[in-house]
Amino acid sequence: MTEQSHFERDTRITSTGAGRWSTQLSSAWNIGPNPNGGYLILPMLRAMSSLVDHPDPITITTHYLRPGLAGAEAEIRAELVKPGRLASNLRGSLHQDGKPRLESLAAFADLGASTGPSVDVSIPAPDIPSPDECIVRSGIDQGVELALLSRAEMRLHPDFANAGSLDEPVIDGWVRFSDHTEPSTLSLPFFADCCPPSIFATHGRVGWVPTLELTVHVRRRPAPGWLQVRNRTEDCQGGRIIETGCIWDSTGTLVAQMRQVGLLLEHG
Repeated sequence: MTEQSHFERDTRITSTGAGRWSTQLSSAWNIGPNPNGGYLILPMLRAMSSLVDHPDPITITTHYLRPGLAGAEAEIRAELVKPGRLASNLRGSLHQDGKPRLESLAAFADLGASTGPSVDVSIPAPDIPSPDECIVRSGIDQGVELALLSRAEMRLHPDFANAGSLDEPVIDGWVRFSDHTEPSTLSLPFFADCCPPSIFATHGRVGWVPTLELTVHVRRRPAPGWLQVRNRTEDCQGGRIIETGCIWDSTGTLVAQMRQVGLLLEHG
């Protein structure tokens, strides 16, 4: 029997009835005491994907109502809102202790099928040092414990080594699963949300920056290997930040884009 990857095991779902599933949230994906927001989406996407023939989530918008509870069982609810020939729309939510923790709307399609013309317009990957030349992410400088590093390996641009030392809130680096499981369209929402907050580059230790809303657009199926990530804070006002990001695969092809609204909390 083939051993399951961390990704498969820690996002496993069990049907409990029509439109209902249970899942056990692992604490191995935590940032401080809270499960990473990108990780929380993954079991919901598994439930949604079981309802449609389309294999790839192409857009996922998630609102975070409360932090997830690590190490505890959760209930997933999902429904097919509108089936389609080219794309199907679904709704999902994750509940714990009788309370909704997050709500998502998603569309699934087949990124391996052509539905019209392709135009040679895309965002090129920035030229950064190779993973071997980058630094391993440490949770010490961010000011919060990162159990997440047991599941995701991150190599950051050397310029990012000293928090608060840059003139613009940008982070460049490489990410992959720590057990070298290859990336997939189902896992890209996690990679869109797993890097240090880009505001960290200019403001130093910021601790946990909780997400209020995260939208991920999956553009292509990723090739095997490292994923290259660039995130940028575009606005920070009243403790609320807007961050955008891109993910390229090992061939330099754009595979996903993200945009999120987060909270910059006081951190001692």
